[in-house]
Amino acid sequence: MVTTTALRHIPAHVAAQIQAAQAQAERAEEAAFGPRKRAKREPLMREALGMSLRAFRADKGMTLRDLASAALVSPGYLSELERGRKEVSSEVLASICQALGTTVAEVLMEAVANMSLPELNEELATTAPAAAEA
Repeated sequence: MVTTTALRHIPAHVAAQIQAAQAQAERAEEAAFGPRKRAKREPLMREALGMSLRAFRADKGMTLRDLASAALVSPGYLSELERGRKEVSSEVLASICQALGTTVAEVLMEAVANMSLPELNEELATTAPAAAEA
């Protein structure tokens, strides 16, 4: 059995979208519940998937309406998916990916990268560079 591991570069604009979405969620939570000490929450799969779908759509230069029409879903539902408010079924996800000209696997790999980015940034911030260890 052969096992391969794929490493995927996260484009700067996607990383910026992730950080902006997280900051917005933190501000909304603080506004609702007031400032308090809390553990940072890991992004939900639906949120990471929504960021990935939006990034793929933007990369293709498609409008929300164009993609919704091609994937046979309503623009409102697609908007909810992209904002991470709704869960997507595998059938609808496959239809959206086909309309984007990509695979479900590629979108899911991007979503996993979105979910792990905050952990990687935190680890990089607290770890000394390799050159400093020598």
